[in-house]
Amino acid sequence: MGGYILRRTLLVVPVVWGAITLLFLAFFVVPGDPVQTMAGDRSVTPQVRQNIEAKFGIDKPLIVQYGKFWNRLVHGDLGESYRSGRKVNSILGSAAPASIRLAFWAIMIQVVIGIGTGLVSAIKRYSFIDALTTVSTTMLLAVPAFVMGYILIYMLGVYTFQHSFPAWLKFPVQGIGPNRWGLFVIPLGGQWRFLLMPALTLASVQTALVARMARGSMLEVMRADYMRTAAAGGLSKKTIFLKHGLKNAMIPVVTLLGLSVAEMIGAAVLTETVFNWPGIGSSIATAITFLDAPIVLGLSLVLVLTYVFLNLAVDLSYAFFDPRIRYGGASA
Repeated sequence: MGGYILRRTLLVVPVVWGAITLLFLAFFVVPGDPVQTMAGDRSVTPQVRQNIEAKFGIDKPLIVQYGKFWNRLVHGDLGESYRSGRKVNSILGSAAPASIRLAFWAIMIQVVIGIGTGLVSAIKRYSFIDALTTVSTTMLLAVPAFVMGYILIYMLGVYTFQHSFPAWLKFPVQGIGPNRWGLFVIPLGGQWRFLLMPALTLASVQTALVARMARGSMLEVMRADYMRTAAAGGLSKKTIFLKHGLKNAMIPVVTLLGLSVAEMIGAAVLTETVFNWPGIGSSIATAITFLDAPIVLGLSLVLVLTYVFLNLAVDLSYAFFDPRIRYGGASA
């Protein structure tokens, strides 16, 4: 197990290097002038341009800038924003909690609603619940996450205000609200009203995929020989389902949940922008608009590391769901 974890951890190095290098090079390919972007509508004299370029080191050759960039990273410095002059480390410290909380509740929705709905649909196969699950998941998969966000905004943040709906059905559509949390992720007071729509939007597509996967996986497990053997042995349906079926059915579902993190990272940029949620995704979107390379590169590095290590955790979780799985070349 230790050797496997070490090998997988070492693979992080080329993955992170490749992702960040591509992003770094992209800023020298896309059209735009970061100096003029910083200045806005004001004209920039040659002397001012020279001073700004010298301050941020963007007057140096590409290879020199690349070397200085990695030298800062090795020392834990993510750089300094072109636009505001703030340290990217400080921006990360401000934005990360909001993104973590939003991602946490989106994952909870996927796990509770997605897996729960899928399992019930499998147990009640060909029932009204199964048909309803199939139709609703198909509809969710057909609607992009950001479109779902605008639909929820109109339904709960516009339509309910235009008509005589009770106050509890009228939701705020922008911002993070009072920013009151208990145990870091538990919304306090009216905080949940600001959290609900972004979390539902971020989780919508992946919840449908998880429900589909849970249903299909459970149906496959229920047809397995060992399930019939357990039933022939006189075990109750509850025992067969919980002890013999559930863990085996969860292996592909856990894999999908791990992969959904990547989709969630991409969707978070749009979701946070739609709802003006002050997280890492919206910070990256704003920085791209102003060609603020240090923010984009620094925050993207954090997202890449998060994705890689979460996938490692998913791989290691397989041994819990199926004891036959071993790591490091050991035989079962």
